[in-house]
Amino acid sequence: MNEQRNLFLAIVLSLLILVGFEYFFSPPPPIRDTTVSQEEGDRDMAPEAPVLESGGGDITPVPSSVQPTTSLTEKSKHFSVTREKALSESGRVRIETSQLVGSLALTGARIDDLILIKYREALSQESPSIHLLSPPGGPNAYFARHGWWTAGPKGGGVVPDGKTVWRLSGGKVLSPGSPVTLSWDNGQGLVFSKTFEVDDNFMFTVIQKVENRGQKEVSLYPYGLISRAGTPSTLGFYILHEGPLGVFDGTLKEVDYDELQEDHKISQTTTGGWLGITDKYWLVALAPGQGNPVDTNFKYTNVNGQDRYQTDYLGRKYVLAPGSNAEVSSNFFAGAKVVELLDTYATTYGIDRFDLSVDFGWFYFLTKPIFYALNFFNRIFGNFGLGILALTVAFRLLMYPLANKSFRSMNAMKKLHPRITELRERFEQDKARMNQEMMALYKREKVNPAGGCLPMLVQIPIFFALYKVLFVSIEMRQAPFYGWITDLSAPDPTSIFNLFGLLPFDPPSFLHIGVWPILMGLTMYLQQKLNPPPADPIQAKIFQFLPLIFTALLANFPAGLVIYWAWNNVLSIGQQWFIMRKMDAPAEKN
Repeated sequence: MNEQRNLFLAIVLSLLILVGFEYFFSPPPPIRDTTVSQEEGDRDMAPEAPVLESGGGDITPVPSSVQPTTSLTEKSKHFSVTREKALSESGRVRIETSQLVGSLALTGARIDDLILIKYREALSQESPSIHLLSPPGGPNAYFARHGWWTAGPKGGGVVPDGKTVWRLSGGKVLSPGSPVTLSWDNGQGLVFSKTFEVDDNFMFTVIQKVENRGQKEVSLYPYGLISRAGTPSTLGFYILHEGPLGVFDGTLKEVDYDELQEDHKISQTTTGGWLGITDKYWLVALAPGQGNPVDTNFKYTNVNGQDRYQTDYLGRKYVLAPGSNAEVSSNFFAGAKVVELLDTYATTYGIDRFDLSVDFGWFYFLTKPIFYALNFFNRIFGNFGLGILALTVAFRLLMYPLANKSFRSMNAMKKLHPRITELRERFEQDKARMNQEMMALYKREKVNPAGGCLPMLVQIPIFFALYKVLFVSIEMRQAPFYGWITDLSAPDPTSIFNLFGLLPFDPPSFLHIGVWPILMGLTMYLQQKLNPPPADPIQAKIFQFLPLIFTALLANFPAGLVIYWAWNNVLSIGQQWFIMRKMDAPAEKN
């Protein structure tokens, strides 16, 4: 009676764990973006017309944001326009690469229009391409701007701001090998120019020059900023960071949107590194000159109900005597977080730890090698799903000696099971004596009862690392396998509760159990049958339900991870069967 009661409680507890995991850790559905439009010009969080903060030496702090005095709600009635309309309100220079199309605005010299032409919002070919950057004045404003800041009258001149209209003085279309140059004369002796270069992928080089043709000395500070209007929809999943981030003096710093909303401003000084804003698959980042120290900021403000975020840096002071000039170069990335490409940029431009923009997590030392191994097999087979199968085989080969020893131990334990059962019955009333006799039996037979657990312990970090690779790397996004698996980074879309699509309803997520999770559960059950049952009968009954529990638990994990687990079980079954047959062969001959 007690055994039945304990079994029932164990089942109920397992179900509660299952439902709780689904409730607390499953990614929530995307939330429709409801942000309002951003106003034009100096309404963005920009270094123009700053409110100076206290600082020391000749380093001027990064300027504070400008706070609009006009009600955004009232202005939205007049200035809230479509993206296309906002683009048309400034002269533009077209951007064309193999990966990007868009334009930069002559007003403000902003990079505020970028579309990732090789990435779509959904699998369908009719799905629109990813719109990464958008201009102020329209919905979801998101842009970058570089410029010069001056401390005021002591600077001796006027610097360009977000409303300055630049002149196209060199080039026609910004494309690889074809830079464009914008120029502006302030009429007071300072002549500014910006030269934009772009490679075949997602990296821009911005070269800023200023010439002092006046009669007074001028002090200027180069800056770069990224401004984003509205809090973007995020997955809200604990293993993924989305929001402001950067590498400062070799250390990665990640700031959540809600954290920045509380602190409003997070500042630090760094030499080298980068900073920006990341989504799950996309990154917009600034990389100032790597040899000079800069002051950096993460900023947040709310203007009449609209959240606005900014990452920026301010370089060291340039003192321009009459007749002198200054030049500063920096890089700007806007695109997909392709791991190999990020590694290439880190080497080519000397950007410190640029690959950390991909959230490989605490197991970075394991996650990134697994990604590269998986990418290697993908190049061979032309399919990431086949790459997962090949990677699993490679893991099994590496762990073969350990697994071999483990399976031999489990087979020996299976043979000892009748004798262990006998000891439990003989010493049922004397637990201490029973444990003593069982340990003596293990010692005589040279069997380690925990020997079968080691391979599972080794697999846990591999399992988690592969999960991270499938979840965060863009290479896995919309990567197909075969049949109904069109995206290895998404759960198996089928469900047994609607007869795999035959019934016209969509079950809730915790009941969404597809074909591959079922196959994984079956292979787990078969593997379990080869293992020795636990000595405790209650434990043995609980273990019988583990395949069902894991089937439901892994049903909402990426399909690639479930395929890995199922295939790993198949290989384990084969290896264990072979070892058991080999160990039993001498006894059969006798």
